[in-house]
Amino acid sequence: MYLLIPAAGMGRRMGSQRNKLLLTLLGKSLLSWTLEAAFKSHYINWIGIIGQPVDFPDFQKMISGLSTNKSIELIEGGSTRQESVYKGLQALPPEAEQVLIHDGARCLATPELLDRCAEEVVKCPGLIAAVPVKDTIKVVDSSGLIQDTPDRRNLWAAQTPQGFEVKLLKECHEKGRQLGWEVTDDAALFEKCGLPVKVVAGEETNLKVTTPVDLRVAEFILTEALKKEEGRSKKEEGV
Repeated sequence: MYLLIPAAGMGRRMGSQRNKLLLTLLGKSLLSWTLEAAFKSHYINWIGIIGQPVDFPDFQKMISGLSTNKSIELIEGGSTRQESVYKGLQALPPEAEQVLIHDGARCLATPELLDRCAEEVVKCPGLIAAVPVKDTIKVVDSSGLIQDTPDRRNLWAAQTPQGFEVKLLKECHEKGRQLGWEVTDDAALFEKCGLPVKVVAGEETNLKVTTPVDLRVAEFILTEALKKEEGRSKKEEGV
């Protein structure tokens, strides 16, 4: 399975003047945590990191400190996420039939989630990881007045990974470029082209680290997860 990781953005909402994926979480960069989950995946064997050349020396230094036998490529991104993914798709090996796309800022995604999506994407044209919305959602107009309250039973919060047939996604991106579509994720391009997108169960802890508050929440979640993992290891060792 092939994995593209958009990692070309800056951390303006994080209050950082550098790529936020280079910020640290429990002593490792956000991107390192994302990559470690991909390394533990049973299906992913090729990883393309889409970034800006200014960050490549930091990315290369980080990668050199990680242990993996999986192929990793650095791909120059664009000025938007959409353009970056487009460039990432062009850099895929010609034999790639399916691809997963996972935001580097979702550094808490588990290998199990990546594998769940990898297993499912070979059975459908497109998919996204998502979780049911818990809050009541209001549709509000430009003047701040509520226009509608949709049934939350039909609402899901989109996450990544998102997975697609490479040929179809390339066609959707080309059409989007021709028609000037601007979207926030690849599933939206699929939807605009009338193609089906399946929902795969995501993870409540798979948050996107965007603000300093997100970083603190991620630290708590990761700390608890590492404690559980340590506890399981001790049980297995009979300690």
